[in-house]
Amino acid sequence: MTGSTPSPFTADDYRARMERAVRAAADAGLAGLLVAPGPDLVWLTGYAPPAVTERLTLLVLAPGHDPVLVVPALEAPDAARAPGASALALRDWTDGKDPYAATAALLGAGGRFGISDNAWALHLLALQRALPGSSYASLTEALPMLRAVKDARELELMAAAGAAADAAFEEIRTVRFAGRRESEVGADLARLLREHGHEQVDFTIVGSGPNGANPHHEMGERVIGHGDMVVLDFGGLKDGYGSDTTRTVHVGEPTEEERRVHDVVREAQEAGFRAVRPGVACQEVDRAARRVVTDAGYGAYFIHRTGHGIGVTTHEPPYMIEGEEQPLVPGMCFSVEPGIYLPGRFGVRIEDIVTVTEDDGRRLNDTTREMVVVG
Repeated sequence: MTGSTPSPFTADDYRARMERAVRAAADAGLAGLLVAPGPDLVWLTGYAPPAVTERLTLLVLAPGHDPVLVVPALEAPDAARAPGASALALRDWTDGKDPYAATAALLGAGGRFGISDNAWALHLLALQRALPGSSYASLTEALPMLRAVKDARELELMAAAGAAADAAFEEIRTVRFAGRRESEVGADLARLLREHGHEQVDFTIVGSGPNGANPHHEMGERVIGHGDMVVLDFGGLKDGYGSDTTRTVHVGEPTEEERRVHDVVREAQEAGFRAVRPGVACQEVDRAARRVVTDAGYGAYFIHRTGHGIGVTTHEPPYMIEGEEQPLVPGMCFSVEPGIYLPGRFGVRIEDIVTVTEDDGRRLNDTTREMVVVG
């Protein structure tokens, strides 16, 4: 297993996050935030309900008021044991009572609130009925950078997750590819991620030969053959923080064209990484990587954004894409993953997670980006 068990976040950590969220809400002109079960609730309080049901669970954050977690009475003991519980007040409700009236009493009439993207429509519509003058905006729309800037402890966890994914790659490159199904290699990857400390595997993309030309091909029953290019994209959560890395390997010696395409992607990935520094717009990372691919004549075959944010989920804001003018800030973590996809033939993608430092960027993945030949 990679690394040791980190010390847990404390109630003071969660209190500081909730205070930060309240300030961000006020700056965005919101009357408060309503946070349903999901990654935002875990990040703000450390609480993940034992099961997500139709019963309302909602964290209410508003300027000038203490945080309140509205929970079903039968789940209140679990909520009280959450690491951030001492930084908020619990308000439980029993079956047969109206949780929306209780929640509405915590909110100002006619306000505009940010609400978790994964909140149930059932709950949002009921709150609108209880507060007919209220309006709502998704948290991703209203506060896209809420979780984007990681503190020192979070960066340690991100680096550990990246190192664990790297260790998985170093082992997978030694296994036999030829004559095995994509699904078998994918199962090896999932096992290795868990052996190196991941509690959750989110994806194991194994795209061999023509399947590699589909960026989101996960894995199937195709038998990998000699002469195949194989895209390996895998990641998940380790100690609550995400990993995501891609390397493209070749079964046996590649052709001159395959090496050329791989070199172009490697150069594009390097250009994207070199563009990372504080104050630069996210779109400049995409532009730098895309320019290399386009200049090499493969622009039509780079068909996705250059990167996405990562943290307590493996995909979150910010996004490295044309039109995203959000400036990079120290502590942001995101992928840099250009690719070239030649339909019916093969694909190449190379991906590292990068964090913004005070001066430039730092990779959280450090396995070779050169062509790796496997058996």
